Amino acid sequence: MNPTTKPQRSSLVDLDDEELERQLLRQGNLYPTVSRSGHRLFDANGNMPVSAEEREQMVEQVETKFAEIFEILRIDRNDPNSTDTPFRLARMWINELLDGRYSAPPKITVFPNRKDVDELVISKGIKIMSVCSHHWQPISGTCAIGYVPREKVIGLSKFTRIVEWFGRRGQIQEELGEQIADFLIELLDPIALGVVINSKHYCMIARGVEAHDSSTMITSVMRGELSSNQALRNEFLRLIGEQ
Repeated sequence: MNPTTKPQRSSLVDLDDEELERQLLRQGNLYPTVSRSGHRLFDANGNMPVSAEEREQMVEQVETKFAEIFEILRIDRNDPNSTDTPFRLARMWINELLDGRYSAPPKITVFPNRKDVDELVISKGIKIMSVCSHHWQPISGTCAIGYVPREKVIGLSKFTRIVEWFGRRGQIQEELGEQIADFLIELLDPIALGVVINSKHYCMIARGVEAHDSSTMITSVMRGELSSNQALRNEFLRLIGEQ
């Protein structure tokens, strides 16, 4: 090769995720923070409630874009199985998979801890359904939450609503656990709090390394005495079946 000839750069589509991230960082790409229609853009796992009318408009706009994607992918919508798929996809993303981005927080009634309960209160087996913000593939699993009350308690069903609200966004599991914990700390001011998530990631199962579908990721967030009291932490992990 002529020493003055520059080496040919690899196409971005040929790079793996780590190489792609390094390449884009080197290029120093900066993206807009406001949409063309003037709306502020925010993190995939953030929240900004929108009206029903705004949602309808979003569904219409996303449907148009999905129709364009179908054309690029050369999918014929005369195929009856694909005719209305752009609309179904748009409605699914806006009203279901990403609902937590656009809806107000669930209403949570807090009750006084009248009996001075000072032991672990645990809810486990809470369904996790989220979307990986890297590849937009499903994250599916369960969450366990335990806390030692101080002055406040809540109904156990409310944990499910809280997990659902934070899960239905573009997420990474590590941040999902932290968001749930932050919300509960502010709401309850408990003596101790633990959030453990055990999920399958289809960005790793359906693509990439194509891991076995029994492969899971476990993350834990421990606050208050659950972060400093080893005996209490062990009891919590034993009761939720992670030890």
